[in-house]
Amino acid sequence: MVFDVVSVGTCNMDFILKVPQFVEPDGEMYIEEVKKIPGGSGLNFAVKTTLNGLNTGLIAKIGKDHHGQIISHKLQQKRVDVSRVMKIDIPTGMSFISVDNHGKRSMYSYMGANEKLNLYKDDFEYISSAEILYLSGTYWEVAYAAAKHANTLSFAPGALLSTYGIDKLDPVLSKTEILFLNEKEVEILTGLDFKNGINFLIEYGIPLLVVTLGDKGSILLTKNEILKCPAKKIQVVDTTGAGDAFAAGFISKWHNEKPLKSCLNFASESAADCIGNLGGI
Repeated sequence: MVFDVVSVGTCNMDFILKVPQFVEPDGEMYIEEVKKIPGGSGLNFAVKTTLNGLNTGLIAKIGKDHHGQIISHKLQQKRVDVSRVMKIDIPTGMSFISVDNHGKRSMYSYMGANEKLNLYKDDFEYISSAEILYLSGTYWEVAYAAAKHANTLSFAPGALLSTYGIDKLDPVLSKTEILFLNEKEVEILTGLDFKNGINFLIEYGIPLLVVTLGDKGSILLTKNEILKCPAKKIQVVDTTGAGDAFAAGFISKWHNEKPLKSCLNFASESAADCIGNLGGI
């Protein structure tokens, strides 16, 4: 099978707790709403791109437990290919996310089966069958191995991978066609302030840099142009998965060869749709 895009990243069961406000140490607070929903960066992106009409596959690991069954069923229900979503004898990853009335959140994550994600020959062939590889929320070793087999690489390192810096991530960044970061991650990755950081990344050779700026919108940079998109005006309920939805929206239009401005606008709309609800999908 030939895929439009293959996503490599995490699969979790998200437990989202809607609370009036966060508690201090030794404090106590009642919960207004609880939502249990599949999540994780790899899963969120795969579901969103499938909903946007792309033929999408996912490489991830989940447990042979009840949460793993729920995730597997949801992915199949959403028509994401799960032939490389492996079930192992380790509990499925979990995230416990508190969201206050302003949409701010605190998160505790248990990696579980995600920690055992590694790639085999069949995974490399799976990646090579896709027009685009999307890497997010994974370990450096996995990102490095996957990038070597990508036809077109889009990379969202997140804060954790960004801490490795430019030199360590060079084998992946040197193959990256589209780099997704937020404002803070630009500074973490480059060790520079935001303005100098984005300029450095373009000079470094990133063909397409897309940066989300929270309520300030987003910015896209290439060697020859800079495009900006304001944030959509919407009441923020929960920012969980907003970055994944943004990337999925952008890739969906970019794959269909839409103008970069249209890609950025649709990405912003996708993120806005996401933050208006609890959960990433």
